[in-house]
Amino acid sequence: MRIAIVGGTGKEGQGLAVRWGRAGHEVVLGSRDAERARAKASELAAAGHGAFEGADNLEAARAAEVVVLTVPYAAHAETLNAILPALAGKVLIDVTVPLRPPKVSRVQLPAGRAAALEAQAIVGPGTPVAAALHHVSHVHLADPTAKVHTDVLVATDDDRARATTLALVRDLGLRGLDAGPLDNAVALESLTPVLIHLNKTYKSAGAGIVFTDLPD
Repeated sequence: MRIAIVGGTGKEGQGLAVRWGRAGHEVVLGSRDAERARAKASELAAAGHGAFEGADNLEAARAAEVVVLTVPYAAHAETLNAILPALAGKVLIDVTVPLRPPKVSRVQLPAGRAAALEAQAIVGPGTPVAAALHHVSHVHLADPTAKVHTDVLVATDDDRARATTLALVRDLGLRGLDAGPLDNAVALESLTPVLIHLNKTYKSAGAGIVFTDLPD
């Protein structure tokens, strides 16, 4: 599958890119700076992680079947509007958390209740949105051979988006769980500031979540 990671030169985007590349997917890194994206794609390919391309965010989205959004919340709406012409009919996986620095360990709900709900309102019904991957630390993703001990919750209103996202989560080497409708993205996104607080309090490299009494 061809996956575009919009904001793919950031730490979270690079970690996802490496793991998906090593799983056999073609990954297009998107950035506001196309040259930066191409340089990072060449670096990852030269390191033997798989097949990568780089482009600006719009061209990356155009080139892919699935688009993964990994940008700071401050750039969320602007980035979505910029790539909107390339999104029709594609699954959009939104990893964004509405953090408001410097109080990143405090839950701060946006006007639309969740970034993923705001994304769905922007892109319209022709582009199903799945909220996922909010609780996977880039520190763990950075080591593609490490086993990451965390579950991934996936919230969406669309069956195709759910199946696609859960499959891609498995390809990261993680357990994906159906977390219900997109409205539940409010809970998923709100848990990230709690994990940030735990990281600071207990000096963790990246706390995650694991649910018990569920099938593997």
